[in-house]
Amino acid sequence: EFNFKILPVVFILLAIWFLYVTVYSVGPDEVGVIRTFGKQTRVEGSGINFKFPAPIETVIKPKVTEVKRIEIGFRSLKNGQYRSVEKESLMLTGDENIVDAEMIVQYKIKDPIDYLFKIVEPELTVREAAEASLRTVVGRNKIDETLTTGKFTIQEGTKSQLQTILDKYQSGIHVVAVQ
Repeated sequence: EFNFKILPVVFILLAIWFLYVTVYSVGPDEVGVIRTFGKQTRVEGSGINFKFPAPIETVIKPKVTEVKRIEIGFRSLKNGQYRSVEKESLMLTGDENIVDAEMIVQYKIKDPIDYLFKIVEPELTVREAAEASLRTVVGRNKIDETLTTGKFTIQEGTKSQLQTILDKYQSGIHVVAVQ
């Protein structure tokens, strides 16, 4: 004999489970990129949104307003100090002198779809492209300019070249600053 008093409880539990797997929230600093059967289908803004349960639809929520930072030629340590990475920082100037150039690149996501699906490792891509850009720009200058009056020109030239490379890769990344 079936106990019909349990049906409302079962119904409520199923409704709660259904809401749990179909409702998701996107924070104010994020966008929700929805994939249907593995293919990107839409982008949702911040707030409460709905999707089909997982394996049908999945949500990736990259932080598009967060400014990320990459260090070239050095790494910050937890104790407030830093260590040099000479493999990245030593480079030739236009007059064949060696200079130790360190740089910080700040960037953020401008196109979440390109950022998520067109490049494999965004941080590594930015690091390698920034190092190549800095080497190119420093290589065009003489050592005196590099160490004194040309710092701002080198920063701006590196930022411009880095953005050009990242746009060519369709990385979905916007370079905010190079220092």
